[in-house]
Amino acid sequence: MSKKKRSLPFDKRGGTLVLRRLMIESPAYSSLTPEAKVLMLLLQIHWRNDKPVAYGVREAMERIPCAKGTAQRAFEKLRDLGFVEIVDESLFNSRTKSKARTWRLTWMPFMDKLPSNEWEKVKATGSKMHPEDSPQGQKCTL
Repeated sequence: MSKKKRSLPFDKRGGTLVLRRLMIESPAYSSLTPEAKVLMLLLQIHWRNDKPVAYGVREAMERIPCAKGTAQRAFEKLRDLGFVEIVDESLFNSRTKSKARTWRLTWMPFMDKLPSNEWEKVKATGSKMHPEDSPQGQKCTL
């Protein structure tokens, strides 16, 4: 006899998105534009562990809503700050079906591997740390 799966009170409509507090309080997240923060949630809605997220600028324009340039900058900001990585480039062909760019969300598991959390390498200035800037292995001098 199998048990019936109980749903949690906050999940009555069949879905919950969760962002880690560590990520929300990070310098990288703080430097995101409002459009980029909404785009993060839209990408997470489409997230699956076994395949990258296929999401394009046109979809972002419609769902946020915003202009094409704003949507492009939101994707660029997420990529530059380490929240997403490009898996496959987009393809446009008028004779065959076009394909949206696919993304890996670095704060989520992917292909049964742990999240890479590239956004944690961002300094308070909003730029990625280079290996030579890494505090690992450096001695503290007073």
